[in-house]
Amino acid sequence: MDAHAEIARAIDSYRDKVVALSHEIHERPELKFQEHFAAGLLSKAATELGLEVEREVGGLKTAFRAEFGAKGPAVAILAEYDALPNGHSCGHNLIAGAALSAVAGLKSIGGKLPGRVVFLGTPAEEGGGGKIILIDQGALRGVDAAMMAHPTDSEYCTMPALATQHLKLTFHGHGAHAALAPWDGSSALAAVIQTFQSVDAMRLHLRDGSRIHGIITDGGQAVNIIPERAECLFLARGKTSKYAKEMGARVIRCAEGAAMATGTRLEHVVEGGYKNLINNLSMAHRYAAHTEALGTKSVEAPENTPTGSTDMGDVSHVMPAIHPSFAISRRGEGNCHEDAFVAHADSQRGYDAMIRVAKAMAMTAYDLLAEPELLAAAKKEFEARKES
Repeated sequence: MDAHAEIARAIDSYRDKVVALSHEIHERPELKFQEHFAAGLLSKAATELGLEVEREVGGLKTAFRAEFGAKGPAVAILAEYDALPNGHSCGHNLIAGAALSAVAGLKSIGGKLPGRVVFLGTPAEEGGGGKIILIDQGALRGVDAAMMAHPTDSEYCTMPALATQHLKLTFHGHGAHAALAPWDGSSALAAVIQTFQSVDAMRLHLRDGSRIHGIITDGGQAVNIIPERAECLFLARGKTSKYAKEMGARVIRCAEGAAMATGTRLEHVVEGGYKNLINNLSMAHRYAAHTEALGTKSVEAPENTPTGSTDMGDVSHVMPAIHPSFAISRRGEGNCHEDAFVAHADSQRGYDAMIRVAKAMAMTAYDLLAEPELLAAAKKEFEARKES
């Protein structure tokens, strides 16, 4: 039996356990940096596979790392498992299950593994940037390539994720009785509203494919008091990190103008952001070949495909990486972050796709370790395409 067939057989044998585990994570959604149940469940499963698991990696209580294999190059398989306020509407329970299954498949071939595999549990993809922290803390040091896969309503071997910049804007005005003496006050809420209006006017001048969206997190304390404090958050997304930063700077200028117009004072904080995703085509095409052999075609995402953002983009700026998407719903039936997607993330179709994707990732990881020319091509492409 060849290595690919052995990996696939092991993943099939592991199916019942990993589906049950993924379902448990789905039923216990945890927000960013609070994924104690999911991290514990995955760490325990990895230990049962015979892996030595390091907990609280990089100072993150819900991160973990395990490494196995022989001397040689290393490939990392990344798991996400945080949820959103409406539950697992991004399907991270399936991401975790696919990563664990791929690791189980690779662990099964024992001494035939021609290199090392790193199983990395990465918390807080939904706005916390867990992978960025882990990169900075050295959790991916010595790794040659990395991969994960994400459920959506489409089947693509690449994902054109946008870079982001996250801004917090706080306005300080002067409180006053809203009926008795409104002229004595300066409204921080008026400054927030003016900022949103200015940002909306700015959209006309943004480059194609850019996105900008915001929410008001504090609009005042009582309706009959001129708000002396108000706060809002904005997320600017662009095709490159450079342009996302330019968009963020324009938002700040809109806020500065609003503060001047309303007689308020602005405080702004740039709370970080994610880099755009550089899809390594050498790896993506090999993954697509395995996916097709398993019965599902996975093509490159068309240019200008609507997309979001991920801290996997930051990983792709330090090593060759892929982040393919796999379909667990039909177009129009619900997609990431929508309430309807919660059910798709705990469906028969979702779990079937999770197992298939685990096989394709595991086989791709094996090929990167077993074929020096494939890894060399991935690294050469990375060096040619990496951005600042």
